[in-house]
Amino acid sequence: MSTPWLDTGDNAWQLTAASLVALQSVPGLVVLYAGWVKHKWAINSAFMAFYAFCMVLICWVVFAYKAAFGEYMLPFVGVPGTALGINYQLKQSTLPSAALIQNFPQATMIYFQFVFAAITLVLVAGSYLCRMNFFAWMIFVPLWLTLSYTVGAYSLWGGGFLFKLGVIDYSGGYVIHLSSGTAGFVGAYWIGPRIREDLEDNTPNNILVMLVGAGILWIGWNGFNGGDPYAASADAGVAVLNTNICTALSSLIWVGCDLAYYKRPSVIGAIQGMITGLVAITPAAGVVAGWGAVCLAVGSGTIPWFFLNIAGRKWAFFQAVDDTLDVFHTHFVGAIVGGFGTGLFATVEGCAAFGIANPGGAVAGNGRQVWVQIVGALFIIGWNAFWTTAIMLFIKYVLRVPLRMSDADLLIGDYAIHGEEPYTFAHYNRLLLAPRGRGNDGSGELGLTGILEGRDPIPDIRREEEERDMKIEQDRSQSMRLKRLNEGGVAKVD
Repeated sequence: MSTPWLDTGDNAWQLTAASLVALQSVPGLVVLYAGWVKHKWAINSAFMAFYAFCMVLICWVVFAYKAAFGEYMLPFVGVPGTALGINYQLKQSTLPSAALIQNFPQATMIYFQFVFAAITLVLVAGSYLCRMNFFAWMIFVPLWLTLSYTVGAYSLWGGGFLFKLGVIDYSGGYVIHLSSGTAGFVGAYWIGPRIREDLEDNTPNNILVMLVGAGILWIGWNGFNGGDPYAASADAGVAVLNTNICTALSSLIWVGCDLAYYKRPSVIGAIQGMITGLVAITPAAGVVAGWGAVCLAVGSGTIPWFFLNIAGRKWAFFQAVDDTLDVFHTHFVGAIVGGFGTGLFATVEGCAAFGIANPGGAVAGNGRQVWVQIVGALFIIGWNAFWTTAIMLFIKYVLRVPLRMSDADLLIGDYAIHGEEPYTFAHYNRLLLAPRGRGNDGSGELGLTGILEGRDPIPDIRREEEERDMKIEQDRSQSMRLKRLNEGGVAKVD
């Protein structure tokens, strides 16, 4: 098959960028979530992200890709169809409704756009962790992808009405972050809060693992923003540089706000500031100058900080919703900062390099771009709020699948849902340090622990085993008691 249109450099960069974005979800957000929650929710939280990644891919190639990037059907969605045929995958990539052609195969475009769809659902999960019924999540993912994500993607990127209106969303500030922030907050309202025990004690179980996930997320964003010119172009380089400028400065500003308000720097705060910087630069990455990235960082390091640390803890509106990982504050608010900032700081040269006809933003004399960005944001917020609500109610009242786990399962966590627990290696590693062949009468050689500490560790290990077994039995007994109360219709008092 002759491919005179193929630019091997563009194809190589596009596949590399797609792989970087895929790594943001698996393992990036998988391990970030696992470390961010209490240890009893590490497996469930990681698995929600992992499941979403798998399910989105299957839906994407079966029908969703063409709904988001295919032929025109309605002003906000394309004609659904499969993307599995070999001839379709091998041909030159095109976005028919947007009248765009790329110098790489359609298969490359399908995969590149898939990783963006997948990470959107993974981000939504961050609001639902530590209490959403996993079976409800399994149903929610394909429904939300179909009814919500594809519409935003087609409207803004695939050639839909917002694309034609001139809304600038370079890499997904609206399509991904504003939609996930909206869906996360609205869905969290319908699911309900975590149990009191988890609300009062929600200490992350492994901040070092969080930093690993955060690092993967940050570096992966080079592909997230750098891949959207659909070419290994000069504008891709600008997007990557601006992404890192905004992210670094936003994280530093957030830490500075923590120092000023709490009198101490926070690692979790640094990660939150990193995330808001990544989110805010996303709609603007390749169309603003470096100073525009700096201005966006100032906004992303302060405005979301205020909403999370002040408004989120004092305003009744936010107190009514349990958004587990504060996705609303980081992604919704960060996307608003970025989208509005794009309308202000977009440059004529950046727009031209990106291949769009917009004459820059307000600083370039195009004040129209500001209200165009506002219109785009309002549509994404309204559409996602409606369909997230509709899907949640459909799952709960039509399919009769509870959105929230039972209190009995919530008390136990991972073991109740998956029959698995994190960090089980610790117990067995300690046994390896114990003496081998040592009799009950104390005969035999001391193990490594005994040599290092000058004592026999066996009595302590046995005592801790007994306490652990007793605790597990108490949790199971309490779980069974709560289930009997539920079955008998007896009201519980927290």
